[in-house]
Amino acid sequence: MYRIDPKEVVTEIVGARQNAVAASSLSKRAKAIASAPVETAMSSKIIVGVVQLVELLFLATIGMIVCLVYVPEPSVLYYLAMSIGASGVALFGQNIIKNHSIQKYRTTLRQIGRALAVWSATILLVIAFIFLFKLSDSFSRVWTLGWLVIGSAFLVFYRIAVRSLIIQWTVAGRLKRRTVLVGGGPDAEQLIENITSTATNDIELLGLFDDRADKRSPELVADCPKLGKVADLVEFARLTRIDLVIVSLPVSAETRVLHMLKQLWVLPVDIRLSAHMSKLKFKSRAYSYLGEVPVFDMADKPISDWNIVAKWLFDMVVAAVALVAFSPIMLITAIAIKLESKGPVFFKQKRHGFNNELINVFKFRSMYTEMSDEKATKLVTKDDPRVTKVGRFIRKTSIDELPQFLNVLRGELSICGPRPHALQAKADDRLYHDAVDGYFARHRVKPGITGWAQINGWRGETDTVDKIMQRVNHDLYYIENWSIFLDLYILLMTPISLVSKNEGAY
Repeated sequence: MYRIDPKEVVTEIVGARQNAVAASSLSKRAKAIASAPVETAMSSKIIVGVVQLVELLFLATIGMIVCLVYVPEPSVLYYLAMSIGASGVALFGQNIIKNHSIQKYRTTLRQIGRALAVWSATILLVIAFIFLFKLSDSFSRVWTLGWLVIGSAFLVFYRIAVRSLIIQWTVAGRLKRRTVLVGGGPDAEQLIENITSTATNDIELLGLFDDRADKRSPELVADCPKLGKVADLVEFARLTRIDLVIVSLPVSAETRVLHMLKQLWVLPVDIRLSAHMSKLKFKSRAYSYLGEVPVFDMADKPISDWNIVAKWLFDMVVAAVALVAFSPIMLITAIAIKLESKGPVFFKQKRHGFNNELINVFKFRSMYTEMSDEKATKLVTKDDPRVTKVGRFIRKTSIDELPQFLNVLRGELSICGPRPHALQAKADDRLYHDAVDGYFARHRVKPGITGWAQINGWRGETDTVDKIMQRVNHDLYYIENWSIFLDLYILLMTPISLVSKNEGAY
């Protein structure tokens, strides 16, 4: 069986990216930024969630330890309920005063002072609860005081440790949102100055893109370099990590804004429209903020933060279980392929993955080796002479797709998602991305072994523009409506669809 080497995967990805940067038509400045190493991004929401969970668990655990050490013959269930309940109240209080955020974690005295104030107030509530419900015989005063003191000491050291990690990750750039601007001139200059003065710890401005080439768009705006035109931004975002795109155009310029969004919506990034120069005033809840700069949310990166964690866990568990469950079938298939024709058991094909990155997708070889079509320049049709007898069966039953669970474990595919297409696949003699406007928007998420399109009958041959449009429309629906329950539904429906809706699979 194929062995996954993490170093090999990383080397393969880095090498492909360097080659892509070298071959791109970007400016020298843009190429230099795109080729520079980038630290893996860390989600602020996940960090805050983990910090809260650890704080809750430790405070509750301290309450139980103090109980077991100092209280003779305690009512363990009473103390356990009080420890968990009071710790939950403390966490609720910390959130009420907004003491759990990346910005607060960067402070020292402020966050510690607030944490201790909330914890002291929580213990006072515990004392009041015990007094009002006449539970003094059930709870020890030594326990209450001990929990207050030891819990306070823990909060001091814990918050100092969290601050140290946050500062370390901030300096390394792992908490900064790599950001580019669209638009130039005086408006962009004021926007840049506002962002750099109020959001210095969260935003890393890489440069700006502007279609204008006259005096209205100089090569340097407030020390922020111009990297190219808006069309170049799409290529730039394919080559390096971009988290945020800010469109610096007036809200009143509706036509220009819509034109920009049409070009940018295919990217897996957050897109914001700056409102700092707008004369139109909306209610505060209509805006989100970058530092103190008001913006309109035009598009969000799909499947982010905790959703990424949930989807990753789902993928890893399902892929591991599937490889074990299907290993007998995979072994028999490998033997059958070897017995029928010469050549390797596996077939690797270059396909577009997340954000258009090239990946090697694994399949069982279903064609004669000398007739294999790695680029899929010609779609497989009914009774195709290139397909072996074994190949015809495993393609019809989708057994040829089973090795792609290895791609899932490598982090290149998901269990559910838009199916990755071969690079030269065509419909009516037109490449897919030429045939369908916005085709690459389906690459805003990781491609999958099965998907919403497949269980709705759009599986197999896509030889017409209408067929590929139907598949893309289903893929875009999946991206906009994703949930872990939708993935589970697709997974459960896939075997049924293989039986009832496989007319187009050859």
